[in-house]
Amino acid sequence: MYEELLAEHTIMRRGAALVAVSFANLADGQPVDVKTLVSTSRWLIEYVRSHHGSEDERLWPALSDLFPPAVAELDRMLAEHQALDAELHTLSRVVDAIAAREITGGRAEVLVVVSEAAMSGLPSAQRVHEILTRHFDEEEPVLLELFPQVPDAEVARVRNGIFHGDFRSSPHLVLGLMEDPDRIPGYAAVLSAFPASVRWLRPVLLARYRSTKKALAVTTYLDRI
Repeated sequence: MYEELLAEHTIMRRGAALVAVSFANLADGQPVDVKTLVSTSRWLIEYVRSHHGSEDERLWPALSDLFPPAVAELDRMLAEHQALDAELHTLSRVVDAIAAREITGGRAEVLVVVSEAAMSGLPSAQRVHEILTRHFDEEEPVLLELFPQVPDAEVARVRNGIFHGDFRSSPHLVLGLMEDPDRIPGYAAVLSAFPASVRWLRPVLLARYRSTKKALAVTTYLDRI
């Protein structure tokens, strides 16, 4: 279960980096396809919300019951989820504004939205990336210590509750981020959880991911951001 959790975390780390870099590229005047940035950002927002919602509902309560001394630490993790959710909400508003301006006013109006967002501090996409990365860096050692002590029956119950289909959302993005720039830990096991149709279409979906990354004007290795 820990390896699967690391896999999801890696996908989200890389996804957040992908979106943050693309927003920065857009602000710098690079040829970012706005529609692709909007759809990719919305995917990231919903993916992170789904993952953390499952943890909040099932993982943290289960661990709190099993490990009372760790409750304070787990409560801090939950509070970080709430802070991240606030940033995701801000990013969602910016993305919606960009989508609306792109339809009504074109690229010039989109850049106005991006500029206004930047004037409020760090761009929301960059804040999401920074908070998410910091949160995972703090969360993973805690879970690495606790998971080996979880009874097998409880592992099965919690696992079934929190790994319920996140990997199946926008499979071209998930598969691409699983391999860019290298394969995530437990790649084979994670890939086996996909429907057979997705596994068969893996080369096509990876090609679509590469096209998406090009449309976002991102050439950086996502684990070096």
